[in-house]
Amino acid sequence: MATPLIIGVDLGGTNIEAAAVRGSEILASKKKKTRALEGVDVVIERIGKTVRKVMGKMNNDASDYSALCIGAPGAVDVQSGVVHSAPNLNWTDVPLGERLEDDLGLPVLVDNDVNIGVLGEHVYGAGKGTLNMIGIFVGSGIGGGLVLDGTPHYGWRGVAGEIGHMVVQPRGRQCGCGRHGCVEAYASKTAMEAIIREEMEKGRSTDVFEIMDKKGKKKLTSSVIEASLEAGDALMEEAIQNAQYYLGLLTANLVNVLDPEVIVFGGGVVERLGQDFIDPIGRTARQHYLQREGAEKIRLVPAALGDDAGPVGAGVVARRRLQSAL
Repeated sequence: MATPLIIGVDLGGTNIEAAAVRGSEILASKKKKTRALEGVDVVIERIGKTVRKVMGKMNNDASDYSALCIGAPGAVDVQSGVVHSAPNLNWTDVPLGERLEDDLGLPVLVDNDVNIGVLGEHVYGAGKGTLNMIGIFVGSGIGGGLVLDGTPHYGWRGVAGEIGHMVVQPRGRQCGCGRHGCVEAYASKTAMEAIIREEMEKGRSTDVFEIMDKKGKKKLTSSVIEASLEAGDALMEEAIQNAQYYLGLLTANLVNVLDPEVIVFGGGVVERLGQDFIDPIGRTARQHYLQREGAEKIRLVPAALGDDAGPVGAGVVARRRLQSAL
């Protein structure tokens, strides 16, 4: 069977990226702003426009593609294509698959964006050649995905992989999910910014917010983190070390339960800081591994595909679902 031509779409709170994908190769791509604040209809219309731009670049139409696969940031019913909850988009129970099929006239598959990115890394990126892999993505939140025995693990209700909400500090900081002590409440960019702000309000000095202003950023971004660390900002260094410590506890817990061959770290923070960000996580994790024998063989590595993980992973998901339908 020839490798099918797929449209892969990565739907984020800020950007929509669509690409024509064959195997691991991205043949053409286009990016647009999501404009989530303008509502569901506007976002779906913009997805359609972005996809048509890619088709225009490829000089073909919907009939040339086997399917479109889209990764959405939230809880997704992969069978029905309904996005049940996407807080970054302010979506609840949106029939995304059905609406895109009506708009574009080709089969549409919907999955969680992190699951798709993790699968891309497993098949073509940093996890290539392994059977068991965990993906941890450090961004505005902490996302994750599990590949067990070579296949994505969705769990009984389809909600497995919410590793950002593993509790690492009972009765700790409040997380965006409303609970207390989740790793996301310590290790995400959102949490780091909140922690630095709190310390500044206690009278400690920091240049982080000046650096944000100079860069024209309204929130803590990976580039602001990198610049703040290069400037030797003490509060930023503390926030990063704090994040690394809790990510180390998370990593150890996942290793003790699942015993993967590799843990792949992705997201903007990791893309900026690379292995230097991961090494302290590994040092903490190894202190908390239950089974020490052979533990040094478990690799903790940065993701390899960068922004391409979404579209490439979407191609993998589409291919597998198309084959299983035969």
